[in-house]
Amino acid sequence: MTTASTPKGERRKHALVEAAASLLIEGGFDAVRHRSVAERAGLPLASTTYYFESLDDLIVEALEFHGRQELARGREILNELATSPKGLEALVELVLDQLLGPKARDNDAQAILLRYERLIATARRPYLRPLTLELGGELRSLLMDTFAKSAAGIDEARLEQLIALVDGAVVNALIEVDPDPRSAARRMLREALA
Repeated sequence: MTTASTPKGERRKHALVEAAASLLIEGGFDAVRHRSVAERAGLPLASTTYYFESLDDLIVEALEFHGRQELARGREILNELATSPKGLEALVELVLDQLLGPKARDNDAQAILLRYERLIATARRPYLRPLTLELGGELRSLLMDTFAKSAAGIDEARLEQLIALVDGAVVNALIEVDPDPRSAARRMLREALA
């Protein structure tokens, strides 16, 4: 692997990471291949092996890039909240947004399905575990801050229960081919927090 020590090299490496992240979001791990990443980035095929020792290294950087983007977006939304609580509905939507990603305009169920497939596939890749644990810890911290700022403080055990509740509702909805798994999770979370 060559380090991208020049501004042009940094731009190219970043373009590859962004391309890999978008492919990962759109089609899961199978969509991230040297050729598809290079084509998406508009760079020569050899650039993927020039900047990354392996496809796994590129995937790690792509997952971290995407995860950090989502966390930053979640922090921005949290910082925009007024200090006064916005109510149960706003809290439910914010938590769902942080756990399921922003609502997709076209096919939200497909976006959520791909997200869960990616999460499950991540568990099968030991080289991703440290990053997954790190990003998961940061997400939990963000969620704790979200509940605290919404005047609905909870402890870590309750947070884990709520995450499991949302995950279970989503997975059940996906199994039942529900066209709106976010609504299923919304109902369950609203009832649990009411």
